[in-house]
Formats: sequence, structure tokens, C-alpha cells
Amino acid sequence: MADENEKNENLVGYVVDESISDEMREAYLTYAMTVIKGRALPDVRDGLKPVHRRIIYSMWEERYLPDRPRVKSAAVVGDVNKKYHPHGDAAIYDTTVRLAQNFTMRYPLIDGQGNFGSVDGDPPAAQRYTEVRLSKISEELVADIEKQTVGYIPSYDEQRQEPVVLPSRIPSLLMNGTDGIAVGMATRIPPHNLGELCDGLTYLIDKPDAKIEDLMRFIKGPDFPTGAAINGIDGIKDYFTTGRGSLDVYGLAEIEPMKGERTRIAIYQIPFQVNKAALVEKIAELVKAGRLEGIADLRDESDRTGMRIVIELKRDINPQNMLKRLYKFTPLYTRYHVNMLALHGMQPRIFSLLDCLKTYIDHRLEVITRRSEYELKEAEARLHIVIGLLKALDIIDEIIALIRSSHDGAEAKKRLMDEYAFTDLQAQAILDTTLRRLTSLEYDKLAQERDQLGVTIERLKQILADDEEKRKLIKEDLKDIKTKYTDARRTTINWEGVVMGEEELIPLKNIVVSITRDNYVKQTPASVFKAQRRGGKGIRGMGMKPNDVVYHLAATTTHHTILFFTNRGKVFGLKAHRVPRYDRNARGIPIINLLSLDPGENVEAMCPVYDFDTKGYVLLATAKGVVKKTLLSEYVYMPSTGKIAITLDEGDDLRWVRVTEGKDDIMLVTKQGKAIHFSETDVRPSGRTSRGVRGIKLSAKTNDKVVGMSLSKEGDALIVHAKGYGKRTKTEDFTLQKRGGSGIICARVTAKTGEVRSLRMAKEEDELLLISAQGQMIRSKVKGIPCIGRATQGVRLMKLDEGDIIAASALMVKEDDIRETDDVTLFDMKPYPPKKRNIDDDEWESDDEEEEDDDDVEEEEEDADEDSDKETDDEEENDDFFEDEDS
Repeated sequence: MADENEKNENLVGYVVDESISDEMREAYLTYAMTVIKGRALPDVRDGLKPVHRRIIYSMWEERYLPDRPRVKSAAVVGDVNKKYHPHGDAAIYDTTVRLAQNFTMRYPLIDGQGNFGSVDGDPPAAQRYTEVRLSKISEELVADIEKQTVGYIPSYDEQRQEPVVLPSRIPSLLMNGTDGIAVGMATRIPPHNLGELCDGLTYLIDKPDAKIEDLMRFIKGPDFPTGAAINGIDGIKDYFTTGRGSLDVYGLAEIEPMKGERTRIAIYQIPFQVNKAALVEKIAELVKAGRLEGIADLRDESDRTGMRIVIELKRDINPQNMLKRLYKFTPLYTRYHVNMLALHGMQPRIFSLLDCLKTYIDHRLEVITRRSEYELKEAEARLHIVIGLLKALDIIDEIIALIRSSHDGAEAKKRLMDEYAFTDLQAQAILDTTLRRLTSLEYDKLAQERDQLGVTIERLKQILADDEEKRKLIKEDLKDIKTKYTDARRTTINWEGVVMGEEELIPLKNIVVSITRDNYVKQTPASVFKAQRRGGKGIRGMGMKPNDVVYHLAATTTHHTILFFTNRGKVFGLKAHRVPRYDRNARGIPIINLLSLDPGENVEAMCPVYDFDTKGYVLLATAKGVVKKTLLSEYVYMPSTGKIAITLDEGDDLRWVRVTEGKDDIMLVTKQGKAIHFSETDVRPSGRTSRGVRGIKLSAKTNDKVVGMSLSKEGDALIVHAKGYGKRTKTEDFTLQKRGGSGIICARVTAKTGEVRSLRMAKEEDELLLISAQGQMIRSKVKGIPCIGRATQGVRLMKLDEGDIIAASALMVKEDDIRETDDVTLFDMKPYPPKKRNIDDDEWESDDEEEEDDDDVEEEEEDADEDSDKETDDEEENDDFFEDEDS
């Protein structure tokens, strides 16, 4: 017991009372600084991390030089692990492999033989199978290291010394770049062309006050080992100036012709650090998922001669558009983020291009200074010995006699120093001289060496005394480096910068966007609806939930923006191609997934817009006949929560929206068959949140409502009834009135036809798309619809099932009206013009035989109420209640 107490008393002095949070903080900080300084970050002077430096130095030390045979990688790994880097052979070998990969290093520092991996991500062979030696350019990293040009520190076991930094005649940090992740910080520096770096350094030495703009005349930007292209120089300027920036890097491809008017895309350069096999796999996945349509075949034809990924396209596919989609959806385009973080004096710091170059020049100045001091010391020591030898040769007989009379070498050395005033070094050199050095020829050689040493010493003193002389030596080194190692730039830089909008990456197609009463939305290719003769039954267009009906239909293209206007007077904007694509039998998805609608809020109008920069207007009409005109530019910026488009009166709903030029003629149609035709100039422009003015006076007795609004310049009035009937009427038959009147008869509404459902202004070459409440769709040519008088019921346009009604109508967008997107040729890609593609089918087939319906066409009759309707032209306007009020 006494022994145990005595033991505990002895341990009292070793117990430290410390907060665990403070201890953890200090321990983690120590660990972080160790990783930052000793593992992850390069030194700005030689551009190497500690493991890189140790590998290069160990191989130089063991003389694994370019002019000698390669040795097993395992030997190098063992040397480095044993002497300098005790962190496991895996880390050392992985680094050795990277230093030998020509797709990772712009200028490989190790010359390897064997399997060192591939750009496809294949792993290297084991270290026992591969062989390595230093590459020729690596000798420049260790040049003059034996002349005490750099400092040394003890190795981990203090058994030997290792260099703090290498002399580095080459600007390695920028030449090969680096990647590293430390604790709380990371570095990513791209590689550059060595010839450009030499030119830029030479210019900076001559012009120390040079600006980034001056240096960019020489150093163009990154030069990746895999080539590719950089789009624009803004990112380059950013990291040149601040040390941070982002680069848009694109792979390069050629468009090649094939037989049968087909084309293929051959990718021959990919972005830096992109896995080629993963790129091919990604393309295949997108093709399988249907996101890259039009690809017939995909294969990798890469071999020893170079990279080649071939993508064969189907007939009539635009290769430029396909290439843009490859850039959009695959790693063929990447963003390379630059963070030029490196160590300077063991402190991490962000460097600009100027900082890097100036620090490298300062490093070389120090190396040259230390080398000159070393060489001066060596030259003076040698001169001292040569002078002693020459002095001895002048009295050679006396010297020989002295040596012969001495008992041993120590006595002879002492007598030489005492009797002839030789120094210790001189006396030793005399004693070490062989008899052949006593000839007159040897005397002449020594005299010549003395003179040369004198010149060398003066030259070295001049270098040490004048920094300008040191800079000249740096320039000479750079010139020599450029001559030996420079090569052509691999990475293309597109200085202007190609702006690839989202639409340019989306194939241009005609589509139909539909919305149901229950707010399900989808897009369907217009080509699936083949034109039929009027009166047909159509095809199944949508599978819907019970009691759901199609309410809205918009024929547009994938490059348009659709403005969605709701019954509550709000507007949302969405690119048409972002509406999910479904088969014509599919229901779609709830529109709430695309638009931020409030409970009870429904989309009541869709307005496709191609260009918001045009000087146009948005004309709105409500169910109660209120109209309003607002500049189209008010809708350019569209937040996800939408905007207010109109301030509505109690009980009113926004229903109709059109884009106008400001001077169009407008026609409003009601469900009871009334229409008013007035000039848009009667509606003055107002703010986006204003209330609007009266467009048509509605009958309160019949609870009439507006069901359609169109621009009369767009053709004849095409009126569609709920039960599938319709007709065309010349616009001239509708007298131009003042807005706010009751209008005139535009269609005969009977039990057979049902109430009016829609109004479209159409031309004979147009095509009409109808969809019923039960999901039937029909697409027919307008010229097949008779053009008859105003007060008629029309003809059958679509045969409906019992209880079914027309839910929506739309005019198809003609190909001639589609604004083609200009092709953008990127970098050195060679465009091949494909055969012009027709988006829709050219051959129209009828699914149903035309039905004879003699009762459809009726003689034009004047309605008994027409005279009273015309009297409304002279009625006084009374729309004080509808005056504009800007919020």
C-alpha cells in the first residue's frame, strides 16, 4: 500500500489540468499547419510540394539521370520512403506516376517506361513493373544544387540533410501547375506554356513596372496538356490580376461529312482532367435517356496517334446544334476554377501572376548570388594554390632538396611553411604534386590557369556587386531554357468569347403546350398531330383524370418564352423547352411544379414571346370586357414568384393576352356571339399594375362573357363553337367601332352549335388545332373551312362524342415564322452544312374520311337584332369606372 501511494505521488507532477476544447483546438491547429506546410501546398519558388521535391532530389542524388538506364519504380519509392518521406509507399508512387503522365503534367518531370495509367482513368501498373528516371527538364530543377545555392534542413530522422527548395532554372509552379487540398484551404494552379513564361519573365526583368496587360502579350493563359479551348479572357484576366478566377474550358471537335448526306462529330481534344471514358459513358447515358436525340452511333477510336471520339448523327440532324448540346449536358465543357495559393516563407498566400513571376525572379537572384559566392570562394582557393605551385616551381631545386632532407611529410610541410612562407593549403598542394608537373609545359598551364582564375574572380565579384548582372544571367538562362524545351501551344484561347445562350443548346422544334382545368401542363411535339380534313374525329390527344378538361392550348417553339397569365391578374415567365415533354396520351405534370401559383389560382392565358427587345405591347382582356395595354419590355425580368399584370375588379378574371405593335385593330368576341372591332390606339398604354378600360359592354341579362380576343390583321375571323362547329368570316364584314360598345352579331348560336368557345384570326395557309374536353385532338387546314357571313352557324370542324365539347383551340406556328438560331462556330471546329430539316411532316394524311354534312352550310342570314346592334356604334361611352389607376 505504501508503495502504491509513493507511485501515485510520483505521478502528480505529470498531470496537467487543461480544457479539452483548448487542447483540441491547439492539436488541430498543429495538425493543420503540418498539412499546409509539409504536405498539400507547393512552394512558390520551385513550384513543388515536399513529396515532389523529395522524389526529384532523391533521384538526382542516386543519379537516376536522363542519360542513364531507368530503374524500377520500387527502388525510387524505397529510397524516398527510407530517407525523406516516411508517409507510405502508396503516396510516393502515386506522385511518381503523376509526374510521369503526359496528360497530367504539361512537361513531365519523370521519364517512365511501362503502364502509368491513361486518360480513361485506367490505373497504373504496380511499382515493381514500371521503370523511371528523371526527364531532361528535371535536371533544370536541380541545376547548381551542389554549389550551396539553397538551404538544407535535417530529414525526419536527422540522419541526412534535404533541400528546403530546389534551385529551379525553370518556373515550375506556372509551367506545370498544381492541385492540392489542405485544411481549410486549397490550391489549383493551371499549367502554362514554358516558352511564353520565358518571354514574360524576360520582359518583366527588362520592365519591372510592367502591368498585367503588358504580360498578357507574352503569357496568353493556361496551356493544358490535353489541349482543348478556353472561351473568353475574362477569367484569365481575373486570376492573372487577383490569383482567383474561373475558366470556361471546351473540348475541340470537327464536323465531318459521311455518305448519304449524314455527318459525324469527331472529338479530338477534351478539357483538362476530364476522364475520356466517363465522357463517352455520359454521352451514352444521355442518348439512352432521350436528352440527346439524333445520335446514331457512338464509339471511341482513340489510339497511339491521338484521341478521337466519333459521334455519328442521324440524317438531317444539325451537327452544330448537336455539338452545342454536348457542351451543355456533358463534361465536354467544364469550368476550371483557379486559386493560386502557394507557400512563401512557409506562409500560405494567394499570388497574382505578377507576384509569382517576381517571386521566381527573386528566387533566381538569390540562387545566382549563392552560386557566385560559392564559385568565388572556390576560384580564390584554387588561385591561392596555383600561386603557391608557381612559386614552388621557380625554386624547384630548393624545394626538392628540402623535401628529401625532411624526415616525413609533416616535417616537410612545416619547413615549407616556415622557411618559404607557404600557407597550409599551398604546402599540402606542393607535397601532393607529381613529378610530371615539374615540366615547363605544366608551368605554362599553371600560369594560364592563374590568369583565367583572375578573370573569373573579377567577373564573379562584378556579379555579386551588381544586381543588373545577375538579371542578365537570369535572362540568359531563360533563353537557353526556351531554346531547349519550348513547344507549340496546345490550348486554344478564344479571345472574343463565344456567348452560347440556352436556346442555342436546345433543338428548335414546333411544340404544343397544353393546360387542363386541373392545372396539368405538358409539351407535345407538333409533328405527332398530322393534318386531317375538317369534320374528322381527330386522335387521342391526352389521357386525363375524370372530369378534367383541356382549357388552354399554345402552339409555339422550344425557343420561345411563354408568359402564363392567371385569373388573378398575375404573370409568370417560363422557357417553352422547360415545360416537360410527354406523349400525346400522357396527362402531364401539375403546373404548380413549374409556377408558384397560390391556392385557387389558375392559368387563364398563355402568350409565347420570342424577343422582348421589340417595341411591342401586351394587350390584356378580362372576362367582363376590360382591356389594358402595357409595354412588352415590362415583362423582361420575371421573378419566380411572378408579377402583377393587371389590377382586377371584384368578380372579374383575366382571360386573354396578346402581343401587339401598338396600332393594331382588336376584335373581342363573347360566348353569345357578339363581337366588337376597334383600334388599339383607343387604348392608351398604362402601367403594368393599372386596371384598364372598357373594351366591350356586355349584356347583364344573358350573363355574357368575353371568350376570345385577336388582332384582325392576322387574317379572317375563325370562330369555333362548343359543339365542334365553326366558320371563317372576312374581317371586312366587321365594322370598325369605338371601344366600349355592345358590338354586333358575329356568329349564330344555337342548340346545335353550342355557345362560342374561341376566336382566332387565321389565313388559308394556317392550320387549326382543336382539343376537346375529353382529350381528343384534331389538326386541320384552315383553307378547308368555308368563309361565310357573320350571322351563320358554320360547318362541323370536329366530330365529338356524346357530351364532349371543344375545350381549346390554337393555330400552328408555321416553319416560315420560326426564327432560326444562328449557328456559332466555336474555336477551330469545322462546320459542315447539313441538309435543311423540315420540323413537321410534309405529307398530310387523313385519319378519317370526310363526312358529307349538307346541313352544315347555311345561307347567310341577317339577324333580326342586327339593326339594334349597329345602333351601339353611336352610343356614348360611359367607362368612368374603368379609368386607369396606377398602383
